[in-house]
Amino acid sequence: MKPLIGLPTRTIKDGTLEFSAGLRTYTRAVELAGGLPLLIPLGLHDDTLRGIFARADGLLFPGGVDVHPREYGETLEPFCGDIDLSRDAAELRLLKWGLAEAKPILGICRGIQMLNVAGGGSLYQDIPAQLDDKLPHQHVKGAPYNLRAHAVEVDAQSTLARALGVTTLEVNSLHHQALKQIAPGFHIVARAPDGIVEGIEADDARQFALGVQFHPEWLLDDDVRMLGIFREFISAAQQGSVV
Repeated sequence: MKPLIGLPTRTIKDGTLEFSAGLRTYTRAVELAGGLPLLIPLGLHDDTLRGIFARADGLLFPGGVDVHPREYGETLEPFCGDIDLSRDAAELRLLKWGLAEAKPILGICRGIQMLNVAGGGSLYQDIPAQLDDKLPHQHVKGAPYNLRAHAVEVDAQSTLARALGVTTLEVNSLHHQALKQIAPGFHIVARAPDGIVEGIEADDARQFALGVQFHPEWLLDDDVRMLGIFREFISAAQQGSVV
């Protein structure tokens, strides 16, 4: 049986209406890799969210707006971007449950940042404002989302390298924040040429918890290797699903 993959949504507002929505790029990637995507709405009570968590075989945390700095013990700076408090709350609960119970986890862009925060790490609120001599990492309005912005070096012994089949590749870049202090229980498995963290994994081999800063879901049609990330994740989730 295909594993059920939960994907937390984002808040979209239209006047007085509020929606929980998700990008099709992520659900498509899950489907192509052999999983069953399930969008998780925001604003649910704990028992409801916990019920969904219990049924999910894996959790994928997509990209999106910034994590509120209070979640890693910092004050909100003016150069921090938009924040979705409902999303922060839901994702933190799901991630903490997932890490405690070894539920397979994949985090992309904001997802790697939230994974790091949930584990006890911190973030740079804005790369240009807080770090010198770094490559441009933020998306330029009008540029294609699959634009290769820079190279990434991947640890040859990592799950990420096994999934990709290579240790060096060109990736896209759509973020203005980055990992600062790495959470206990995680280690860095990929970096950009300027040192920005592009991948982390859990130290415990029994826990599939992988985060990438780039967006493999936007590169599936350009580079078949990117599907390997999702297949590795789905394979881990498959082990816990009902056969």
